[in-house]
Amino acid sequence: MKTANYLKGFSFLCLMIAIMVGSILNGCNGSGTGSNNNADSSAKSSGSDDALLGAGSTFVYPLFSKMFSEYNRSTGIRVNYQSIGSGGGILQMTNKTVDFGGSDAPLNEEQSKKIGVDMLHIPMASGADVVCYNLPGLTDTLKLTPDVIAAIFLGKIKMWNDHAISNINPGVKLPDFPIIVVHRSDGSGTTYVWTDYLSKVSEEWKTKVGKGTAVNWPAGLGGKGNEGVTGTVKQTPGGIGYIELAYAVQNKMPAASIKNKSGNFIYPSLASITAAGNIQLPADAKVSITNTDAPDGYPISSFTWVIIYKEQNYNSRSQDKAQKLTKLLWWNIHEGQQYCKPLNYAPLSESALKVGENILQSATYNGKPILADLKQ
Repeated sequence: MKTANYLKGFSFLCLMIAIMVGSILNGCNGSGTGSNNNADSSAKSSGSDDALLGAGSTFVYPLFSKMFSEYNRSTGIRVNYQSIGSGGGILQMTNKTVDFGGSDAPLNEEQSKKIGVDMLHIPMASGADVVCYNLPGLTDTLKLTPDVIAAIFLGKIKMWNDHAISNINPGVKLPDFPIIVVHRSDGSGTTYVWTDYLSKVSEEWKTKVGKGTAVNWPAGLGGKGNEGVTGTVKQTPGGIGYIELAYAVQNKMPAASIKNKSGNFIYPSLASITAAGNIQLPADAKVSITNTDAPDGYPISSFTWVIIYKEQNYNSRSQDKAQKLTKLLWWNIHEGQQYCKPLNYAPLSESALKVGENILQSATYNGKPILADLKQ
């Protein structure tokens, strides 16, 4: 009797487990958000017209999360963005598994050649790499010049009271500390912006190290992610590193004023980052604004872009989906800009906005402009 009851109870338990597992699997297959697996499943069904799918830059993810949530609230259109890194977003765009890619760097020649058709780069906002440091007792804002920054990260300037640093900080008592360089240990758009800047201002850096999302560092300690660099600098007296502005603000890290091309020492702020992009931009917006020509611009600034196919009739995409995508991006660069500052992103400059409008208006479906009704 006991054995029969046991078997009966065991069979019932197995049935309940099977039902629960089946429900969970069905829920996962039907969901467009959540875990990475769900995001991958959604990406494979990019032909569906009930949602827009994007992937790429981790830097812009907090801003996109807010923008897309507000857009959904006002239009009912759902946007699923996978924060997998700029390279991953470009790969998914190449494979045509998402509707748009997010990238902190424009497509390079090899990537463009692999895609093989015209792509559009629409600037969404601006960000910056800031030089953070840990100098106990220092209350003044540190000033740094391009050549000094390059020499520090090349491992050539090793002490904080080196004359090269003290000469540009008169009256500031710099400690007799060794300089501990901290850099990213992982590939990132943040590193691309940083090394792009150093390659412009230092011929030695350009020759020995170069630019990229990951490089062979000549000196320093590695930290994973912005949080890793931030944490290492905070815990290391004499530490210096580069992090995105938002991390510096959130962690109350001191940031250096950097001498720009015009000879002005500029502190990293939303205003100075926006100013960096308020220059004459090329029609395709594929431009690096590091070492900007803007007199009041912070010199280690960069755009973050959304990348889409210029001709939207591909992979059996409907005209309705193409319209939804371009109208979303139009909203991003107009109404959506109000969400930049609260999240420590710099809104688009006037010139960047105008270029972005023209680029979006060039998107076509069967060769005809999609946003013709929005032309001004």
